[in-house]
Amino acid sequence: MAGQPDPLPSDAESELLLRVRDTPEIFEAIRRSTSLELSGQKSLRARFDQELVRAALSINDAREKAQGILPDADKLWLTRIGLEQCTAWEVARHKAQRFAGVGSSRITQGRDAQDGQAKLSPVFDLCSGIGVDAAGIAGVADVISVDQSPSMCLRARWNAEIWGRTARIETRCEDVRASEWAGAIVHVDPDRRVGQHRPTKRLEQYQPNLEWLQRLIRNAAGGGIKIGPASNFQQKFPDCEIELISLNGECREATVWFGALAGAHSFRATVLPARESISADPLSAWTNVAPQAGSFIFDPDPAVVRSGLLDVMAERHSLLRLDSEEEYLTGDSVPATAFVTAFEIEAVLPNNLKELKQHLRDDPSPYYEIKCRRIPTESDVVSRQLPTGNAAPRVILFARIAGRAAIVVARRVPTT
Repeated sequence: MAGQPDPLPSDAESELLLRVRDTPEIFEAIRRSTSLELSGQKSLRARFDQELVRAALSINDAREKAQGILPDADKLWLTRIGLEQCTAWEVARHKAQRFAGVGSSRITQGRDAQDGQAKLSPVFDLCSGIGVDAAGIAGVADVISVDQSPSMCLRARWNAEIWGRTARIETRCEDVRASEWAGAIVHVDPDRRVGQHRPTKRLEQYQPNLEWLQRLIRNAAGGGIKIGPASNFQQKFPDCEIELISLNGECREATVWFGALAGAHSFRATVLPARESISADPLSAWTNVAPQAGSFIFDPDPAVVRSGLLDVMAERHSLLRLDSEEEYLTGDSVPATAFVTAFEIEAVLPNNLKELKQHLRDDPSPYYEIKCRRIPTESDVVSRQLPTGNAAPRVILFARIAGRAAIVVARRVPTT
């Protein structure tokens, strides 16, 4: 796809970024500096100008924070906010699979046209930021990465080089709101921090905003919109599929799939890195409440809870609810699914700390994991009151069972 990269418009930030890239020795100087030297920056400013030092330190700090989150983190061109808002690499790779083999067919010029070979149009990654999603999609399709910030376009291009994806990525600097993207296959990651320190949960405050996103769904041939998993997405995207994606037990994002990329059902939950997925209408199942806890208690993954598919998942794995208002599930055997964390029940006690301490007195554990969902609990306060000893670690769950608050003493079931 890509030949020589198109020249990008420039601004003060991108010009500074180019200067930093042309001064690789500044990062070596940072690596060799002690924390005290970095705090004062005296030796660095003796060799490099203040603006260059400040920019390099910011990039270096973001690289350190990206360790374990993004591959080749020590080489990437990052910003703090760009890193905080970017898609996790494992999530980006998962989403990219939706774009494999989709796109508007076209006949290319030259030899391909003579051969009558149809090619797929590229995927447009809108508001691409530091380029994680673009790089992920480039593993399966050609990508045009679009962002209105010249410096972000530079970062996306340079990061693509580091990840070996430049052959399939083209970078454009423009405001995505200036186009309607009619007939295109798109991915869009709206800004959720416009004028705010923390991401907003209101789609109306995104940039581009909800109205623009809804128009995009009507005009584009298909695609995915990245939104916060805690955002007010209910009823906002009819005829779309909303996928809740968790990574290592944390619900990381929701993706609104529409048009050619939408699935058959309204909601999907996906657990990574297990890559287990479930898709259905949340109202298609209803789980009964167990009269009492079985041999095991199960804590469901946040993606299946947020997607509304808890009852669907429970029904498929023959699990029961502990309470009609409680997300904890129960059963007499451990199901083969990554959608729940299993705990083997030792005892079910009344919601009374005195009885809990009495139960643990003869065989206390060195530490306790405190869990709750619907019953307000101060974990640190509870932990400090429990006896300690040499027994295997325990999990203390505060939960409602058939309408009554209870304390469940349990042990984690090892995962295979």
